[in-house]
Amino acid sequence: MTLKIRIVEGAAPYEQVRAQISEQARSGALPVGYRLPTVRGLAEELGLAANTVAKAYRALETDGVIETRGRNGTFVAAAGSAAEREAAAAAAVYAERVRRLGLSEAEALAAARDALRAAYGE
Repeated sequence: MTLKIRIVEGAAPYEQVRAQISEQARSGALPVGYRLPTVRGLAEELGLAANTVAKAYRALETDGVIETRGRNGTFVAAAGSAAEREAAAAAAVYAERVRRLGLSEAEALAAARDALRAAYGE
């Protein structure tokens, strides 16, 4: 696992940790079942506070990317299926909302693209 934290960038360090682990899990660079370093271990490795890494791990667990198995450690969860299901549910809510607002499909897609670009810092 390779993570690079850039303090001068606009994204908070915990968000950089979260995004990089999430991307590596999604791409398969971190395979399902891969055991992640402990919070303290990763914090030391990256030169971050343990609370920063713990916050990233909590967000990843909420997103279904990782799972904690008590004292056995933290592992890459089986698939991004939970995340994909949550994204599909959010998309369905969005689609219904823009339909009620009277937006065309093109307008709704443009709004979604703008929001994604903003979220990903593009």
